[in-house]
Amino acid sequence: MFIIDLHYIVPLEKLDAHMTEHVKYLHKYYKQNVFIVSGRKVPRTGGIILAQANSREEIDSIIKEDPFYVHQLAEFTVTEFLSSQAHPEFKNLLKVGSSR
Repeated sequence: MFIIDLHYIVPLEKLDAHMTEHVKYLHKYYKQNVFIVSGRKVPRTGGIILAQANSREEIDSIIKEDPFYVHQLAEFTVTEFLSSQAHPEFKNLLKVGSSR
């Protein structure tokens, strides 16, 4: 599993000009069961995406498609972790202890 941490590096007005493209990008990877949950930080300085993938390289490749990455609107930090427990309602989404 991966935590993708976005930190906005441009004014929100510039970021918002690419929000529709960013949401389409998110939907693409929700449909592929890569993204599990995403949202804005509070205060709105960036966002978080929880993802599952087979490798860090796969996540890095996916990030390069994000309009926020393409247009250099945000910095991205990725943290990999091994999920060992999950809320019962999420167990159908998460592949705890196995690859995607």
